[in-house]
Amino acid sequence: MTRFALTYEFDGTPFQGLQRQAHGPSVQQSIEEALNKVTGEDARLHSSGRTDTGVHAIAMVSHVDLEKDIAPFRLMEALNAHLRPDPIAINRCRAVSDDWHARFSCIGRRYLYRIVNRRAPLALARDRAWQVAQKLDVDAMHRAAQALVGRHDFTTFRSVHCQAKDPVKTLDRLDVVRAEGLFGPEIHIQAEARSFLHHQVRSMVGCLKLVGQGTWEEEQVGKALEARDRAQLGLNAPPHGLYFVEAIYPESGETQQ
Repeated sequence: MTRFALTYEFDGTPFQGLQRQAHGPSVQQSIEEALNKVTGEDARLHSSGRTDTGVHAIAMVSHVDLEKDIAPFRLMEALNAHLRPDPIAINRCRAVSDDWHARFSCIGRRYLYRIVNRRAPLALARDRAWQVAQKLDVDAMHRAAQALVGRHDFTTFRSVHCQAKDPVKTLDRLDVVRAEGLFGPEIHIQAEARSFLHHQVRSMVGCLKLVGQGTWEEEQVGKALEARDRAQLGLNAPPHGLYFVEAIYPESGETQQ
């Protein structure tokens, strides 16, 4: 039995999220079906994170245990062949120790949220970013975001369907920066933590957008946090602007991206 770590990207548009769902296609289902075609085994995928319907990944990390004797490069090539035409691409595959776990060995996760800040509707970037027509104050958004950095009870920014036992999380980074994209001015919100609550990043982004357009004062983000009340959330950003960017592991500070 060999444990393989897979790093892969996917377009989340056609999927009901990463994890298997009873009501629609998932990234996990597609990869597990490809694994079965390659090895004949009913292998289970274990992932470093999970994503909602429509959320994308640049470098998701998962592991799988296989009995078949196969080289990592050959496994990667075979999986990519069988994954077509699903928008999933395995771009790294390696053998790891039996005690390495994609989820439990991960010590940090990083997400990116993209806002395209222009009036014209999106054509090529549709379903890849949140299009906001009104000009946003990026500096105000960044200042407001800093109230969320640190260890807090994030109940306000947590989905009512979140299954985490504890709403307390430590947010290591929440930066809001301007970026010049192919499709016009972009605003990137970069979030990093050991782990996140369900909808936490999207909920934070939604409130920061309200600050950027002047609907909320900067201080309201901190007040919403202190309320510990989901009813105080101003806005939950749509899923299609969100990307899982990186999983961080302790081996010499190694990252998977």
